Amino acid sequence: MTAIVEPAEELSVFRGLTEITRFAGVGTAVSASSYSQSELLEILDVEDPKIRSVFLNSAIDRRFLTLPPEDPDGGRVSEPQGDLLDKHKKIAVDMGCRALEACLKSAGATLSDLRHLCCVTSTGFLTPGLSALIIRELGIDPHCSRSDIVGMGCNAGLNALNVVAGWSAAHPGELGVVLCSEACSAAYALDGTMRTAVVNSLFGDGSAALAVISGDGRVPGPRVLKFASYIITDAVEAMRYDWDRDQDRFSFFLDPQIPYVVGAHAEIVIDRLLAGTGLRRSDIGHWLVHSGGKKVIDAVVVNLGLSRYDVRHTTGVLRDYGNLSSGSFLFSYERLADEEVANPGDYGVLMTMGPGSTIEMALIQW
Repeated sequence: MTAIVEPAEELSVFRGLTEITRFAGVGTAVSASSYSQSELLEILDVEDPKIRSVFLNSAIDRRFLTLPPEDPDGGRVSEPQGDLLDKHKKIAVDMGCRALEACLKSAGATLSDLRHLCCVTSTGFLTPGLSALIIRELGIDPHCSRSDIVGMGCNAGLNALNVVAGWSAAHPGELGVVLCSEACSAAYALDGTMRTAVVNSLFGDGSAALAVISGDGRVPGPRVLKFASYIITDAVEAMRYDWDRDQDRFSFFLDPQIPYVVGAHAEIVIDRLLAGTGLRRSDIGHWLVHSGGKKVIDAVVVNLGLSRYDVRHTTGVLRDYGNLSSGSFLFSYERLADEEVANPGDYGVLMTMGPGSTIEMALIQW
């Protein structure tokens, strides 16, 4: 029988890990304009009752978006792919710079302290990537090492944290940052179909940055203890961003069954994450789940036996920002950090999900 471990007790499996990554600070930023769901329906002149229902029953109040410019008749039309790539570059760099500066301020650090920058995005393609553009924009030391994670979707924030945690453990005392910058406005299509309506009702612009450091026990943030990952290979096509030949541009596709697919596999990943730690789900005091959408959150809550209080920040971020793709869970972490309710010894689970279909989790401890 597995022994029950008190939350404040340090597990033997993690004892002695001196070069372990800790969260040192967090910062977020959004684009300039926000809209309620009702306002968007009017601006986009949506009359189809089924599409209106998707918007109005999304559990989203407002989102930050950069809409297409008005045409001569006052309407909005889809932008060509080249314009969308320009939009992504402008918005993602601007938000990313502001989120990075807010993150470093939260960590009590400056741009000169940064040693590794890992940028995440799935809403546009750039070469050179966001990391190079942001380093140039902010005048960061050009010797700063960098990495870019592109195209992994909403789960990618934890993939990046896994990479940077490894870098951090190999470079104790040096500051690394995970920066997720998603200009979802640069991936919108306006074609009147239900496929795009589901996407258009859900995503918003946002950027979030997390500073990490190892080998410094004075950092008050939680330690990263373990990761777990699972690809639902039978559902690889269920969430995708690919070329739409009819629209001559990229567009998102979300299978209506994906919330139930994610929910049905969530237990597999949490069991893997907690295996060998002596922890049970009831020992987890804080849950930071990706704000993927109302049905996705409901499916995770039901399948993992969580309470509405457990996912209060997840649902709050969805309500105030919509789905922010890879950075959503960091918006939730920022809210938890501001609450100051986590106590030394508490355990938390970070959970993201996205194309693949993939579920990522991380175990942390304050």
